[in-house]
Amino acid sequence: MDSRVYHGRIGVSADWDVVVVGGGPGGCAAAVAAARAGAKTLLLEGTGAAGGMGTGGLVPAWCPFSDGEKIIYRGIAETVFRRAKAGLRHVDEKLLNWVSIDPEALKRTYDELLMEHGVSVLFHTFVAGVEMAGDGTIDAVIAGNKAGLTAFRAKVFVDGTGDGDIAAWAGADFSLGDDRTGALQHATLCFTLSNVDSYYYQNACRLHGNNPGSPVHRIAKDDSYPEIFDTHLCQTFTGPGTVGFNAGHLVGVDSTDPAAVSAAMIQGRRIAHAYLRALKEYEPEAFGAAHLVCTANLMGIREGRRIAGDYELTCGDYLARRSFEDEIGRNSYYLDIHGMSGEMRAVIDKAGRYKAGESHGIPFGSLLPKKLDNLLLCGRCISADRMTYGSVRVMPVCLVTGEAAGTAAAMAVQREIAPRELDRSALRGELRKNGAYFL
Repeated sequence: MDSRVYHGRIGVSADWDVVVVGGGPGGCAAAVAAARAGAKTLLLEGTGAAGGMGTGGLVPAWCPFSDGEKIIYRGIAETVFRRAKAGLRHVDEKLLNWVSIDPEALKRTYDELLMEHGVSVLFHTFVAGVEMAGDGTIDAVIAGNKAGLTAFRAKVFVDGTGDGDIAAWAGADFSLGDDRTGALQHATLCFTLSNVDSYYYQNACRLHGNNPGSPVHRIAKDDSYPEIFDTHLCQTFTGPGTVGFNAGHLVGVDSTDPAAVSAAMIQGRRIAHAYLRALKEYEPEAFGAAHLVCTANLMGIREGRRIAGDYELTCGDYLARRSFEDEIGRNSYYLDIHGMSGEMRAVIDKAGRYKAGESHGIPFGSLLPKKLDNLLLCGRCISADRMTYGSVRVMPVCLVTGEAAGTAAAMAVQREIAPRELDRSALRGELRKNGAYFL
């Protein structure tokens, strides 16, 4: 800890090459990549564990890791994926899509990767402010923990907050929700049920809302369960007698409004309990003795800030399966928007889903926030329009953009230049050397 004080009152920690804010998939991958490349790296995480939505958020399954033919989220993303599923005996080793997540195994996976690469980590450290050194340059992020307030200084910062907090506080332009109405994708608080009868669960009717025979269609119309108003019901067998649920919707939750998120957490817990009661009634053989063992510590936000970057990834890019000279990864996930308007639904229905082997590139320019010189974006706050955001917001993509951001941060430090001044070919070469996939 630097013995100086910041503005006469806040201690300073100034020995860092790279500071990554946010320890979700993107932030973890960024920190590992930066440290692997030789940068002295600090990861600041507001909760007590790394992993974000896959751990504290209890998302029960990975979105697909393949394009239908091969795994395309490679490098650190593939390492995390394969390590985390290695101990899941109910999962086929060859399975690449919709693989269930054991949150405790995933926590250990992230811990081990961070420690193996020498990343310094501070959990329970919440960043709540930014100090600028001048136009476009961040001097420090201000964080609080049991040691009080500290200004963490670095040569380059990476915003892995999910909502682009650091970029927004530093003055970056951004969009939030629908440009005309302000509408946001529905949120979900995930939860876990234990003491489920595995035989009946695995052999009964498919509960997913896309199944016309699922009881969720009757539950949503049952006045006994007013908390459950639609048929969003994804769930995955995650361990012995244990089922993880990504189910229920919360409407209009602004992730940048603490009061709104707090109210949504309370309502999300009500929804989880309502699902427990409803499943006991409608599927008693599987859930008659089930126990609500845990609700998530993190709200499942599907839409936050979209930071304006040097390049905005658009729906046109998505539909064209576009490749880029500066691409740092590929994506094949579909346009997944919860609570879409009729106009958006028409676009998605017309677009359909990618065929096997199809994907689009993710350009490095979408990781570079306009107006800011020593900040990189990763995770779901990268520069994209609202339609494409519905595809690139998921965890495999976040891991890929995180590795690229962390690698670029370390290279910029070593070359003593701003990240946007990097030779894109050199960045791509370094990523490819470490297993990344792009064209």
